[in-house]
Amino acid sequence: MSVVVWVCFAAGTLCLLATWASVIGSLIVPRALHSTLSGITAGATSLLFGLATKGKLSYERRDRILAWQSPMSLLVRLIVWVALFDLAFTLMLMPFVDGDIWRAASEAGSAMFTLGYAAPTNLGNTILVYAAAYTGLVVVALQIGYLPTLYAAFNKREEDVTLLVSRAGSPSWGPEILVRTRFGRASQDSTNELAELYQHWERWAAAVAESHSAYLTLVWFRSPAPYSNWLISLLSVMDAAALQLSLSPSTAPNTRARLVLRMGFTCLNQVARAVRIPVEEDVDPDAPLEITFDDFEAAVELLKTVDYPVEVTAEQAWPHFRGWRANYEKVAYALAYSIDAPPAKWSGTRRFEFEPIVPFRPKNRTASGVRPDDPQMLGRRSRTPATLTVDTEAHWVGTESESARLAKMNSIIGNKHRSDVERDIGGASTSAVQ
Repeated sequence: MSVVVWVCFAAGTLCLLATWASVIGSLIVPRALHSTLSGITAGATSLLFGLATKGKLSYERRDRILAWQSPMSLLVRLIVWVALFDLAFTLMLMPFVDGDIWRAASEAGSAMFTLGYAAPTNLGNTILVYAAAYTGLVVVALQIGYLPTLYAAFNKREEDVTLLVSRAGSPSWGPEILVRTRFGRASQDSTNELAELYQHWERWAAAVAESHSAYLTLVWFRSPAPYSNWLISLLSVMDAAALQLSLSPSTAPNTRARLVLRMGFTCLNQVARAVRIPVEEDVDPDAPLEITFDDFEAAVELLKTVDYPVEVTAEQAWPHFRGWRANYEKVAYALAYSIDAPPAKWSGTRRFEFEPIVPFRPKNRTASGVRPDDPQMLGRRSRTPATLTVDTEAHWVGTESESARLAKMNSIIGNKHRSDVERDIGGASTSAVQ
């Protein structure tokens, strides 16, 4: 019996040390240490939610279910930690309670949960009971302190993701950024506007790389709106930069565009390594893409509908765009598959069947009494004169050139109006760029 109880003590000590290593590595050390225990709990939670969403569900319903996955993984991990600490102290108490496992479990549980109903009777179990009491308090306190840090990083991330909706639609798409920026600044140069956007998202990507590789749970935290997503937003900004560099080499903000691309795929690679997704260190610029030339050419035609300054042909721009996108397409698609990101255009495959969702574009509406020659109107500010059209109620609708461009834009991308996304964006707006 004496040998058995000391073997139990040794096993309990190892369990205690391993659990503390998991707690410290997950909650305190600011880097991904790949805790086996945390990985098991996250994997088990992911498996359960994968089974819950295995059927043929709408994306909105799937998103509502998956929104619980990351919070539940945190709760499950805390429960497993506490249970393992309780088991560890139970085993360690065995030599000091004459091998009575029920008494050892009673004293360990009483101490861990600060109940105080089982008093220690000798020096050995007194020390262990106090250690168990401190352990229970410290673990819960660390978890409580961890949550504000986690949600602060989440809120910081989502602020910019939400801001991008008006620029890139929902779900975001790279060509849409260029279209909306150009349409909203019809008579002005949009280069500075996009340069500021790229600078901001370069810093955003750096912050996400640091936070999401240190706190892996954030990778699976879903946005409040079903069609918004941190990964799809970053991918759309990078695609916009790659498109601009490829199509408008003389007017593109070269430095800012290149920096956001570099920081973007650095962020994706860092997060992918943290969640153990393979990353190619030296990408071949001639590697085949899942995006085809036909997809690229359709995007170029879409840009032309808003008089975007396309300086070269699609055939000439394609090798340059392909060279940029080869750096991040594969890893971005792997992450999108892993986190069940919204099925946006140019974002890869998913674990569920889907049709790529085009960004929602609100209708261009104006109030009655608005005149076509008002200086506030986009048509008034356009570079080319246009003939006005009037509806049956004598309310101005828009210019023929503007209306034609909108119709052609929608026909190219196959615009689908979704009531749920319309609510996210705010419904019908006074401008097509909102």
